[in-house]
Amino acid sequence: MTAPSFRPDGDALTTVELTWIEKRIEHWIRFGHPVEDRILDRRRRLMSFTPGSVFAFIRWAANDFGTVVSCIDIVRAVGAQEACQTVPFVRPGGESLLRQSGWPKVRRVLESIDGVEALGIDPAAVCPDHWRHLHHRLTAAQEPRPYTRERHQAWLRRRVVA
Repeated sequence: MTAPSFRPDGDALTTVELTWIEKRIEHWIRFGHPVEDRILDRRRRLMSFTPGSVFAFIRWAANDFGTVVSCIDIVRAVGAQEACQTVPFVRPGGESLLRQSGWPKVRRVLESIDGVEALGIDPAAVCPDHWRHLHHRLTAAQEPRPYTRERHQAWLRRRVVA
């Protein structure tokens, strides 16, 4: 992986390395708004995100016997001086809002993302607390609360006040 990219204002970008080897390794972005997209070769590319942006990163791998890895991370890109958690294939890392592995839990997260999109809401604009809530409820094998337009409006009002 290359050295971190910087924006003109000096803030570091968070870069995700995506790989696609059909039926073997598939890394992709489910949602988010990259500011850079560099193709390295026919199987690899780098996508970069500005600090504060939220994205979902999916990793899947298989061998001759079936799926061996199925993971999803919802990450908030951090600024140059912010603390962060390590996330595989994400440099320098980010604030982990959700991390699930195993197909049943990954499927539940994807269904939740689909539900947010069905409301006409960009998943990257969802309140970070919702992704944390989803993470904790799935980890505890409990039913998560759905994200609603009312919750989203409350989040947007809180952001304006802060």
